[in-house]
Amino acid sequence: MWTVVYIAKSMEIAKQIRAKLEQDGLIVKIRPIAKKADNADSSCEVLVPESEVEQAHGLIIDADF
Repeated sequence: MWTVVYIAKSMEIAKQIRAKLEQDGLIVKIRPIAKKADNADSSCEVLVPESEVEQAHGLIIDADF
């Protein structure tokens, strides 16, 4: 099951978080919150598998997001 670990204010921030988490070996999905997925200024959810939530939170905190 996928779990939201962060809500980013923009797609750019979500992609930065995804890059950091993937760099450390986690599987990551980004899901836009707004109905218009092409809107780069819309908020996005960053999701990881449930088994990786604690590790993802630690990496996000360490990266100062």
